[in-house]
Amino acid sequence: MRLVVDLNRCQGYAQCAFLAPDVFTMHGEEALMYAPHADEAQREQVMRAVAACPVQAIFADGTESELDTAGAGPHGR
Repeated sequence: MRLVVDLNRCQGYAQCAFLAPDVFTMHGEEALMYAPHADEAQREQVMRAVAACPVQAIFADGTESELDTAGAGPHGR
């Protein structure tokens, strides 16, 4: 899974670092460091971090298409 963080939008609330510490880390009080490619094993933690960001600064590839497929039901095929 590919991650992008809009560092101009990020305000350093550190919710992502709390929820997915193997992917996101804070250096100092405001500098966020992150791994741009997260393992599939970290998907659940990363998705929680994306949802918890108060300023919606974290973007993960593939999340919208998976939600569309999951909600398609028998008529979506």
